[in-house]
Amino acid sequence: MRKSYDVVIVGGGSMGIAAAYYVARSGHSVAVLDRDTIPNETGSHHGQTRMMRFGYSEGESYVPLVKHAYALWRELEQESNRSLYVQTGALLMGSVGSDFLNEVLHSSTTHSLPHEVLSASDIEERWPEIKLPVTFNGVLDTLAGFLLSEECVQAYKELALELGVDIFEQDAVLNVNSVAEGVEVVTEQHSFHAGKVIMTAGAWTHKLLPEVEMPIQPIRKTIAWFEPKEENAFDSSTFPCVVFNTSFGLYYAFPDYEGAGFKIGRHDGGQLVEPAQLNRTFGAYEEDEPELRQLLDVHVPGAAGELKRGAVCIYDQSPDEDFIIDWHPSDQRIILAGGFSGHGFKFASVIGKILSEMALDQPLIHSIDSFKLSRFK
Repeated sequence: MRKSYDVVIVGGGSMGIAAAYYVARSGHSVAVLDRDTIPNETGSHHGQTRMMRFGYSEGESYVPLVKHAYALWRELEQESNRSLYVQTGALLMGSVGSDFLNEVLHSSTTHSLPHEVLSASDIEERWPEIKLPVTFNGVLDTLAGFLLSEECVQAYKELALELGVDIFEQDAVLNVNSVAEGVEVVTEQHSFHAGKVIMTAGAWTHKLLPEVEMPIQPIRKTIAWFEPKEENAFDSSTFPCVVFNTSFGLYYAFPDYEGAGFKIGRHDGGQLVEPAQLNRTFGAYEEDEPELRQLLDVHVPGAAGELKRGAVCIYDQSPDEDFIIDWHPSDQRIILAGGFSGHGFKFASVIGKILSEMALDQPLIHSIDSFKLSRFK
């Protein structure tokens, strides 16, 4: 028997489950379909924490989005009665005069964000655990911190369920087809009819909509938690989130939160993969641990203790590393969102709101012109 909804959402990760909440809050019927559980460890939202930065190295055009996202995360905390955000500040470091730091400064000054510019010696005096060459400086984004990523997804899920959203977990979508009276979505276990479909399937989107030229590359990425050599030296109550733009890679790291360890990942690099064939075992590639330790050994040696655990996630990366948010080129009843390129989670709240507005034909709170597919033609 075919199930009918105003909106069906394919993919219940951070963007999809947020969109479900905002659509349902507008009084419409919603179903969320996911090949796994919600939350899960097979997409891009797991790993305990996700950084939230305001002075944005990826471009100052993102700052209004991140400000709105922050307001919606705070609203979600109130609605769900959960603590979801930990403000630690974020220290972004790189060579003096580098494009990376120049863009952070441009974003911060253009949008009047509170920030401090620090020399290498300033940084080492304040945080002796960080070791930098004299050619480096940093920008401290004082509003920044981290979101508890699985907690955020769980909060949206619980609120969506309270609003009557139907969630179908561990039921992989097989086909998404335009039909005369709407959109048909077929899964391994069910058949659905929708007035609108929101596609937030991450790296699986191009498999489900092969007719759409979605230039998304799935990339295998690793993260790891290390035991600090000195107890409490990297505690989240005193140590900020950090980003290092080095000659050997762009790295991000989190302070030790609730004893989990010092978390580190590398933003660039990684291995091109097919999602269904992704090797999710940390250490399966020879470089998994050594490339993370390289940053620790050079810049944060006090955090380079024993490996506590490692994890694998997947980026759905666009060619320019900017998001893809658009309507299907031949059927505007299907809405596309992907290519979040490893820096999308912090925006999930506001993007979920935008996707709900697209599905409900409402005015958009932010323009999506710079995220449309047409920019690749």
